Amino acid sequence: MSNTALQATRFAPQDNSAGVDSVLLGSFISLLMLGLIMVFSSTIAMGDQDLSTNTAHFWRQLVHVVIGVSLTVAVACVPVWLWKKLSLPLLAVAIVLLLVLIFVGIEVNGSTRWFSVAGFRFQPAEFAKIAIVLYTASYLTRRQAEIKKFSKGIVNIAIVVAVIGCLLLMQPDFGSFVVMTATVGLMMFLGGIRVSHTLLCLAVVGIAMFFMISLSPYRMERFIAYLDPWADPYGAGFQLTQALIAVGRGEIFGVGLGASIQKLYYLPHANNDFILAVIAEELGLVGIILVVGLYGVLLQRALMISRVAELVGRVYAARLAQGVGFLLVFQAVINIGVNLGVLPTKGLTLPFISYGGSSMLVCCIAMGLLFGVDRQNRTGELKKGGVQ
Repeated sequence: MSNTALQATRFAPQDNSAGVDSVLLGSFISLLMLGLIMVFSSTIAMGDQDLSTNTAHFWRQLVHVVIGVSLTVAVACVPVWLWKKLSLPLLAVAIVLLLVLIFVGIEVNGSTRWFSVAGFRFQPAEFAKIAIVLYTASYLTRRQAEIKKFSKGIVNIAIVVAVIGCLLLMQPDFGSFVVMTATVGLMMFLGGIRVSHTLLCLAVVGIAMFFMISLSPYRMERFIAYLDPWADPYGAGFQLTQALIAVGRGEIFGVGLGASIQKLYYLPHANNDFILAVIAEELGLVGIILVVGLYGVLLQRALMISRVAELVGRVYAARLAQGVGFLLVFQAVINIGVNLGVLPTKGLTLPFISYGGSSMLVCCIAMGLLFGVDRQNRTGELKKGGVQ
C-alpha cells in the first residue's frame, strides 16, 4: 500500500458502512435542534405583538428546517464533479440576482437585501456566498500551476470578489462582504498562494475596509458605538448594551430556559441576529461553550474531510470542503463576536440557529455540499474518465 493510501486510510472516517460522517451529522442536527428550541423561546412573546399565535415563528422555522434538511440530502446526492462544472454558471446567476436586487429589491431597516415573492423573502447575498465558494474551489483547481503568480493567480479571482463585493456594499451588506472576503482569502491561502501575496492582499483589504468605515457615517456610528456602547445606550449603542446585559445576566449556568427578560422587547432582533445573547442569558456560559464547541466540531470535520479528499487527488472536493467549513464557521464567529461585544454590530445570522428562511436554506445547502464530499470519499465516486 502506498504512503498516500496509508495516510488517506488514517484520516478517513472509520465507520464507512454508515455512509455518513456521524460526528458531523451529530453537530449538524444538534445545531438545528438548539436553533428550534431557542427560536421558540426567543419568539414566545411576539404573538402578543402581531396578534398571531405565540408559536407561529416556531412553526415557520420548523418548516424552514424540514425544507433545509431535504435540500441537504438532495445536494449531498449530486456528484461533486457536477458542482465544479456548474460553478461558473451559478456565479453568473448570483451576480445577476445581485444586480436585479438594486432595482426591484425591498428595503428593510435601511437596507435593500431581499426579493419578496408570494410573501416569501429571499436574500441573494446568501446564495452569492455559496456561489463564490464553488467558483473559488474550481478556480484553485484549474489554476494550480499559476496560483503562485500574482498577475495570473491572484488578480483574476480578486476581480470577481471585487465585483460581488461592490454589489453587496450597494445594498449595503457589509457583514456578508466580510464573510465572503475572509472565506475566499482562507481558501486561497490553503490553496497555495505565496505568503507575501497573502500579506499584500490583507493590507489592501484592510485599507479598503478602513475607508469604507470612515467614509460611511452609518458604519462609523456603529464602530464608535462598538468602542463605547454605554456612551449612547439609548441610541447607537442600544443593541449592543442590551445584548451585553443579557450575557451578563446569564452568568455561568443561565437564568433558565425560557426565563430571559431581554427577549421581551428590550433586545432587538432577539430571534435572529442576537439570538446568541438570549442563549447566553438563558443557558449562561455553558450555553455559549456548547454553541462554540458545535461549530468547532463542524470546522474540524470539514477540514478532515478536505484532507482525505486531497490525499487521494480530489483537489476540487478538498477546496470545496474547506470553503464550506470556513464560510459557515466564519459567519458564526462574527455573529458570536458581535453578541459578546468583541466585534462591531453586523446584520449576520447565526448559522442553523437564527430565525430565517434564506439563511437556513443556504446553510443547509452548504452542509449538503460537505456531506457530498464526504460521501465521495467513502464511495470513491469519480467523474467518468478520471479522478476529480
